[in-house]
Amino acid sequence: MSKSILCVDDSASMRQMVRMTLAGGGFAVTEAVDGADGLAKAKAGSFDLVLTDLNMPNLDGLGLIRGLRALPAYKGVPIVFLTTESQAEKKAEAKSAGATAWIVKPFQPDRLLALVAKVLG
Repeated sequence: MSKSILCVDDSASMRQMVRMTLAGGGFAVTEAVDGADGLAKAKAGSFDLVLTDLNMPNLDGLGLIRGLRALPAYKGVPIVFLTTESQAEKKAEAKSAGATAWIVKPFQPDRLLALVAKVLG
């Protein structure tokens, strides 16, 4: 059975690129349009990994991570930031919120697949 990934990004084109990349790697992908939508979908379903943007309306990526980490089912689920941000302080804030890894946009498909494979073990 393929691993299930929740992709949370307010950019439809970015979600499409991520979905195509991950589906090509054999993963099942569910999309969410922002952090609030992502949190609702995470509560309603079960995912092996969450891939999220940082800057989004309604609920940003940090808020999403904090919300997910408060749920028992998501305490150990890897959460990867996929964002244009690359500042050390943002990375530290994300790590303290519970992010597992960080990849900067625009991403190279092979690097995204390698990172996903690595954090999923």
